[in-house]
Amino acid sequence: MSTLNTEIEKHIKKLVRPLKESEELLNVLKVKLTKKELKLLKSWAEDVPSGAIITALNLDNERYTELSVKLIKKLNQEKLKQAMCE
Repeated sequence: MSTLNTEIEKHIKKLVRPLKESEELLNVLKVKLTKKELKLLKSWAEDVPSGAIITALNLDNERYTELSVKLIKKLNQEKLKQAMCE
């Protein structure tokens, strides 16, 4: 799951402290994100092509874009950043 940490760090604009360990981080994300957002983030971390993600999550291109933007905005919210950091 360390690829999940790397993926999160790519999308966060300013991270002051290191992220929690993988298992703890995943528990925080399960509470704070929707199931689709979490699946999208995991798919990004595993370098799944966007076409495959769209099919797996049963989305269209517009909804995929909306979900991606919403997820990145959530990852940059202070409350979530604090919960994800040690």
